[in-house]
Amino acid sequence: MSLEFDPTALRRWCDRQFGPADTPPEITRISGGQSNPTFYVTHGDRRLVLRKQPPGPLLKGAHAVDREFRVLRALADTEVPVPEALAFEPDAVLLGTPFYVMARLEGRVCPTYALPELAPADRGPALRDMARTLGRLHAVRPDAVGLGDYGRPGDYFQRQMSRWSRQYAASAADPIPELDALRDWLSAAMPEDDGAVAIAHGDFRMGNMMLHPTAPRVIAVLDWELSTLGHPLADLGFACMAWHSAPGEYGGILGLDLAAEALPRMDAFVAVYHETAPTTAPLRPFHVAFAMFRFAVIFVGIADRAAAGSAADRDAADLAPLARAFARRGLAVTDLSF
Repeated sequence: MSLEFDPTALRRWCDRQFGPADTPPEITRISGGQSNPTFYVTHGDRRLVLRKQPPGPLLKGAHAVDREFRVLRALADTEVPVPEALAFEPDAVLLGTPFYVMARLEGRVCPTYALPELAPADRGPALRDMARTLGRLHAVRPDAVGLGDYGRPGDYFQRQMSRWSRQYAASAADPIPELDALRDWLSAAMPEDDGAVAIAHGDFRMGNMMLHPTAPRVIAVLDWELSTLGHPLADLGFACMAWHSAPGEYGGILGLDLAAEALPRMDAFVAVYHETAPTTAPLRPFHVAFAMFRFAVIFVGIADRAAAGSAADRDAADLAPLARAFARRGLAVTDLSF
């Protein structure tokens, strides 16, 4: 297997962290990631997961594996299920970029909300537990777990719109008229800041949940690269994108017969979330449209990285059309009422 780093260097590092092993580490790259390269590593009797920054030039603040490690450590003793973060290495000389390792859990990762991997009777319970898990995350007070400085509280949507609009403008790709229109609608429809602040995952979707090996419940929330202090309705909007995107658009369920597939409606998912997080304000079309906009810009960035040869996944170029698709879906959301 071809790696982007020297496995001998990783073996020496693991020997220092966990004690010497009799054999070289077994290393397997995990496919499917679009950002930070991720690997299974077996060192002696330790089963690990390694996350590192991708090679090549990076946007300022992007691929912050140090922040991932910090938030995993902070949430370790809360009701939010996360893998055990074991060690962080800031020295880029060892593997070419900073990295960290966490304990490997045994479970199921289902990339789409349709959940074909699960028995029909388990699909609704799994999605409802995902909603409860998000509510538990937003119930954690940042100051109580040492994350009071994990981001800037207040004016979250205004700051995020500025950030992602700048990133979109910086792309070398041709402009997308639908994305321009969605950006303009969101800027005009910006809600007043209500002061709500929570630890925001930033990419809360089924593909970033690990389910129990047999039971329909979440045992770990993965991929915290985009986490920060943010507005809880941003995360809820991200989690609800699947009901507004088709199966061929990053695993959505728009157009499926939800009853026939034993899948809940979006309003039922949101209701379960609010049972766990009753102080969060109601979800509005703005929040879902914002989620679609942000992910459309992320897909623009993935396409840019694919063109530059630095995307983490070999299939990254296939996601380029999703920028336009998500922009169109976001525009459709603006005409809805929840």
